[in-house]
Amino acid sequence: MPNVDVPAGADPLIHVWTALAPKLTSAAGGYSSAVYEHSSLALREFEAARITMARINDCALCLDWRTARDVPSRGVAPDEVPEAFYLAVGSQDGTGLTERERLAAEFAERYAIDHRSMDPGFWDRLHAAFSDDELVDLALCVGSWLALGRFNQVFDIDGACRVPAHTTPSGRPSGD
Repeated sequence: MPNVDVPAGADPLIHVWTALAPKLTSAAGGYSSAVYEHSSLALREFEAARITMARINDCALCLDWRTARDVPSRGVAPDEVPEAFYLAVGSQDGTGLTERERLAAEFAERYAIDHRSMDPGFWDRLHAAFSDDELVDLALCVGSWLALGRFNQVFDIDGACRVPAHTTPSGRPSGD
């Protein structure tokens, strides 16, 4: 049961993201879309951070989400990231992951759980693997998943991982 009033028969997630606080939900929806459409991270690095956040946020649908499959605009084949990859992310040994993939997952975990643990040694490892531009990209992706994933959970509307595109009262996407 959602933690806000939703009209009978309406999808709670769509209602909250399109009918309530529209100036803010529209901006948040744009942020979410930008993460999926404009991140410069390699797909596997992106997915290592994303699945880590899905586990931390405990979102069942996000855990089932596969960006290559569910966001065709990423331009990659769904089999480019096999299911074994998702099992390796967060495992003790990280077998089958590159250093950048392991670091992306570790960054997401520290960002969400203990951001103050990002000590100089961790930053040295990050800077050895990523450019500053890539680190800002990674942080903005992780921040989006943390904030918007938890928003959906707080309001008990986590029926989809991605924030839907904002629409006007006429049902047309904003910006049309």
